[in-house]
Amino acid sequence: SSRPVLTKAITGACLWGLGDVVAQVVPTMIQDDDSDGDTKKKEFHYDIPRTARAVTFGFAIHAPLSHAHYNLLEWMTVKGGFTGLSIPIIKTVMEQFVYWSWFSNSLYHGAMGAMQGKNMDEIQNRIKDVLWDTQVAQWKFWIPVQLLNFQFVPVRHQLNVVLLTR
Repeated sequence: SSRPVLTKAITGACLWGLGDVVAQVVPTMIQDDDSDGDTKKKEFHYDIPRTARAVTFGFAIHAPLSHAHYNLLEWMTVKGGFTGLSIPIIKTVMEQFVYWSWFSNSLYHGAMGAMQGKNMDEIQNRIKDVLWDTQVAQWKFWIPVQLLNFQFVPVRHQLNVVLLTR
């Protein structure tokens, strides 16, 4: 409680890194059948720089900004006088439709592109190409998760729920 941003940054780095390891390893464990019905094992090549980018993003960008985001949502609902079930609904609407998901998804794709050495045009094109599909996929998963998170989890732990669910 004495250093919430640093604690969340370290937790974010660890969990973003772990999430990337899982995202790289698990698909190689699934065997594919080719058109002849033969089972082929996927060849595994671990991308260390990719994990380093995920760790960096989780530590330096996502966790500190998310800490501010969750505190802002809490402040808005307290200041607005919301009570009961209106709190998780307002927070989820604000997060998913008003500002956070658009900002954080654009930031993610932009930061990853920058860390990969892409120029500004390439980064902007990437964001234009993937943002809508990212948003739609996010809504299907995160709306129910965040409704529960905002209803049952204290604000100081809400980012942890997101990091563990990611």
